[in-house]
Amino acid sequence: MWFRNLLVYRLTQDLNIDAEALEAALASKPARPCASQELTTYGFVAPFGKGPDAPLVHVSEGFFLVAARKEERILPGSVVRDALKEKVDEIEAEQMRKVYKKERDQLKDEIVQTFLPRAFIRKSATFAAIAPAQGLILVDASSAKRAEDLLSTLREAIGSLPVRPSTVKIAPTATLTEWVKTQEAATDFYVLDECELRDTDEDGGVVRCKRQDLTSDEIQLHLTSGKLVTQLSLAWQDKLSFILDDKLVIKRLRFEDLLQEKAEQDGGEDALGQLDASFTLMMLTLVEFIPQLFEALGGEEIPQGV
Repeated sequence: MWFRNLLVYRLTQDLNIDAEALEAALASKPARPCASQELTTYGFVAPFGKGPDAPLVHVSEGFFLVAARKEERILPGSVVRDALKEKVDEIEAEQMRKVYKKERDQLKDEIVQTFLPRAFIRKSATFAAIAPAQGLILVDASSAKRAEDLLSTLREAIGSLPVRPSTVKIAPTATLTEWVKTQEAATDFYVLDECELRDTDEDGGVVRCKRQDLTSDEIQLHLTSGKLVTQLSLAWQDKLSFILDDKLVIKRLRFEDLLQEKAEQDGGEDALGQLDASFTLMMLTLVEFIPQLFEALGGEEIPQGV
């Protein structure tokens, strides 16, 4: 269990709930298949294991791991449009009249309802780790919409979830640009070989670099001309590497081999033991990494009351 992306949320109040109470709350919103006329369903599933006895909350070292599953019927828009056009053409030819918007919309709804039971179903899961002692919720997602789907459903389940996206005191673009310009990042952080640079003008250009020496004159020239670094690949200590963007979204998070090997040793031969060991080691690493990252970016903005 290694997260590949990371959105960090800050609890603005203490989350006074234990694993048993959280388990009961999540059970009130279980994942379920789409009914024949449903476009989508959303609910919680066991993060590890399968079957009715698999817990919806995995607990380790004071951290909670939860997972939500979305099921949606895939009905391509082109299929609906083609069927609608065929039906409209048929009505206009047979009845010698124009089909206007209100009737078109009604016909479209009827077509969608007819096609839904035969539509393909797509399933996707989103994982989130809750660190109550650190006041953090970490979502394995690069999309704020996907993270909010999980958080809002969690909020409905437990009744209240005082949480907000983590922010820092200095604009990340300013810090990332300075690191590339000076060719030196904060302590324990190392600039790698990938970045995105953007003009400050709304219609300005974008330069994306991969496997590029970011200390080169070419990159420095872009910075001199006024471009800002909006995305940068970084490493932290010898434990992980990632890409950070100007909205504090962490993508392509990779834990180094030494950590993965240690998790394999700690987990033994049992599959669930391996998952538990990797989750625990990941969380112990992240709760050390995140404060250092925020400090390197100018310090976290802590909401009042935290």
